[in-house]
Amino acid sequence: MTILLEVENLSVSYGRVEAVRDVSLEVGTGRIASVIGANGAGKTTLLAAIMGLLPCRGRIMFDGQDIGRVPAEERVALGMSLVPEQRDLFGSMTVLENLELGSFRRGRAEISERLESVFALFPRLRERRGQDAGTLSGGERQMLAMGRALMARPRLLMLDEPSLGLAPLIVRDIMRTIDELRGSGVSVLLVEQNARAALQIADTGLVMELGEATVRGPAADLIADPRISELYLGRAVEVR
Repeated sequence: MTILLEVENLSVSYGRVEAVRDVSLEVGTGRIASVIGANGAGKTTLLAAIMGLLPCRGRIMFDGQDIGRVPAEERVALGMSLVPEQRDLFGSMTVLENLELGSFRRGRAEISERLESVFALFPRLRERRGQDAGTLSGGERQMLAMGRALMARPRLLMLDEPSLGLAPLIVRDIMRTIDELRGSGVSVLLVEQNARAALQIADTGLVMELGEATVRGPAADLIADPRISELYLGRAVEVR
């Protein structure tokens, strides 16, 4: 397995408060890595720092290149995309317009090709292509946010709480779609409170507690760990 993303001893501070401390992780090419943990564990901060949206200490390697000083826009050009928890859609713009905004530095022919790929993955977006994003359901908004990120043809897709606020059936569909992306060669770094659903589709998992990585390993091992099960898994959506 080749490593696409390698993070070593990453730390992020807000003033004197250290929100993330010495976290290391890897995402292999065509693999899914899930980061789980309670609210306030530092998961969202970790993603933002990897994307270049927050200053941090430590080393971030992408496809063998140190990107610690590379601005966020250039990280997109290298093949990284982030879907934030808030989804950040333009509500007064149509589904099609939102998707086209995600086509980072692409020509018209490639935009058309990417649109077809996104519509194949999310047929409902094709049906809603002329509809304003602000009128979509929660599940449709998440599909649109993911579709917009995929328009840039990312090699690494980072997802922050994609199941947040969604009904169990929609969560199952979203998780299956993420699983399908791995089959197409896209690497995924998935931050998710629905720990069981996330680990079911992941290759590897990492548990964060109070800004630190406390447990890491194959996702199947984390699911089988009695302590992880008691603290984080509980009753959740079964993906498979």
